[in-house]
Amino acid sequence: MIDPDVIRAQLDNVLDDATLPELPNHYRGKVRDNYDLPDGRRIIISTDRQSAFDHVLSAVPFKGQVLTQTARYWFEETADVCPNHVIDYPDPNVLVCKRLDMLPVEMVVRDYMTGSTNTSIWPMYQRGERVMYGITFPDGLGKNQKLPETILTPTTKADVGEHDAPITPAEIVSSGRLTQAQWDELAEKSLAVFARGREKAAERGLILVDTKFEFGVDENGRITLADEILTPDSSRYWLADTYAERQAAGENPEGLDKEFLRQWIAARCDPYKDPVPTIPADTLVEFSGRYIKLFETVTGQPFDASTVDGPILDRVRRNLAGYA
Repeated sequence: MIDPDVIRAQLDNVLDDATLPELPNHYRGKVRDNYDLPDGRRIIISTDRQSAFDHVLSAVPFKGQVLTQTARYWFEETADVCPNHVIDYPDPNVLVCKRLDMLPVEMVVRDYMTGSTNTSIWPMYQRGERVMYGITFPDGLGKNQKLPETILTPTTKADVGEHDAPITPAEIVSSGRLTQAQWDELAEKSLAVFARGREKAAERGLILVDTKFEFGVDENGRITLADEILTPDSSRYWLADTYAERQAAGENPEGLDKEFLRQWIAARCDPYKDPVPTIPADTLVEFSGRYIKLFETVTGQPFDASTVDGPILDRVRRNLAGYA
């Protein structure tokens, strides 16, 4: 486990802005900066920006590296289940991939009744909703309880600053977002990749609670896994050895994911109505430590903090010099 002082020393050396004027067709997302090359490749730089409740809030040391390296592990572990867009990893924060025609739906797979955002099933269930995402839920389910079966709860894909919205499979097809065949294939691949992740996570003492997948279509019309996969930004992970005890005590499970920050914010304001308070340095250090622990637990590899030996953007620029 990384020393918190190593993280603290990098609080002022974070990759907040990955603008590289020498690269073409820059698009800045919430967390990633993308560049589209003329030959059909896309450069995706994972920054240290942290988003929650559809707002970019702060920058977290080592976060972009954790996301890229965790996604790399899972892309490699699931390549036999679903093709993905990866071409190369020229830098700890950078993925070079095939540019895809992205499909306008986010595929959210869930095994537990949990969540804190407006599109999560627990807040909706708590409000009295029993039909969500086209699925009928029974009365009597509790927070963080395992669902009777794995479910798909797709959402629309919102632009930066906008909100994803719940949608049913029938609405996805009737609206023309996807054909029935595309939906069926996305559902099959999403459940299969999730099952592989759940199996591997369990071997490491983790519960894979839920996750979000994004897919596109490649130049041959093949549905392809894109963006990130099974990272602590896109997924919930709980520690398996304390889950039952904490559930019995009515306490939240111990997590190694973004939910830690969501809960910190929600305890201090209504993030959909109020300004989000400044996140203290100690909280950012703890948050970074959880992400790094997740990487090390999932992969079985030590996290390499030596990659940050100067300004991160300078290193990224050097490693991408051949793409300019």
